[in-house]
Amino acid sequence: MKKSLLAVALLGACAGAAQAQSAVHIYGTVDVGIVKRSGENVSIGKRAANTLGFKGTEDLGNGFKALFHLEMRYEPDTGSSETGPGGNQRQLFQGESRVGLQGDFGMLRIGRGLTPFHETIGNFEPFHAIPTAGGFYTDLSVAGYSSQPLDPVGSSGNRWSNAVWYNSPVYNGFQLNTALSTKENNGGVAVIGRGSAGAPQYPVGAEASANPFSVSATYHNGPAALMAAYERNAIESKVWSIGASVHATPELKLMGTFTRLDEDNTRLFDTDTSAWVLGANYTFGPGKFLAGYGQKDTDGLEKVKQLSLGYEYSLSKRTYLYVDASRKKGPTNPSTIHQYDIGIHHTF
Repeated sequence: MKKSLLAVALLGACAGAAQAQSAVHIYGTVDVGIVKRSGENVSIGKRAANTLGFKGTEDLGNGFKALFHLEMRYEPDTGSSETGPGGNQRQLFQGESRVGLQGDFGMLRIGRGLTPFHETIGNFEPFHAIPTAGGFYTDLSVAGYSSQPLDPVGSSGNRWSNAVWYNSPVYNGFQLNTALSTKENNGGVAVIGRGSAGAPQYPVGAEASANPFSVSATYHNGPAALMAAYERNAIESKVWSIGASVHATPELKLMGTFTRLDEDNTRLFDTDTSAWVLGANYTFGPGKFLAGYGQKDTDGLEKVKQLSLGYEYSLSKRTYLYVDASRKKGPTNPSTIHQYDIGIHHTF
């Protein structure tokens, strides 16, 4: 009897130790609101991506950890998987699907996720990298650049599949983040480029002509932060960016970026695009004001100019209300596009 009790106690202790060495976290966001855009009817939509994610770590001993991260996206107004431009549904784990190791050497991961360029520049955008057309993250901040030109229609423009990531440890405020992708065929559409409709430069399902790679460096020193990033995608478009931010006061954060895109490999004319964005966040009690202005200039084309204002009111640590207004002017039809939204954002 005593031996049985001892065995049960030991099993319980071992199970408790195993649980202590592993941790899995379930998280997500629900963001839904009312959206009005020039030329479109009022609709139920979103301001930020709606996510359901799973991430965890396992202690391997000797300072090493195994880690994984899975994140799916969905549309809150219909409950369906997230859709991209044209109404095309995206893959199940659109947000992220990576596994890797972490230790004193840094962090190494394999799978799908944000490129270092996009992950870094999003921290210097006044609407904190939410993928709304009223913000700057999907266009002006990146000078119209896409990381996934050879992926299926509707794919997001800021992630890679079939890639390896390395994040260095933070040393005296500095950190280096890198990623390298394979040339694999991801089943994408044709890119005409310097070819023709009958003979596109990159046919349907083409592989990358060079391995995509991305690198970013960041530096943090008290209230100030700096960044620099460079990336080349599957069709050899190249983009680089520099940025800075500073908390001028505990309530006021100022930020700015400058980005340059080179599409010489796929375009005969108007190959260079430059863009800059200046922004500010001001926290006042439970509220936060967001403001930004930027311009995008493509050689030979009319400039794109955008002014965006937003306000967030926190009801708790996990829930806030928001309202935004944006005006964007450029070579579009109509030439000026206004966007307004009001809604609620909840995290769990």
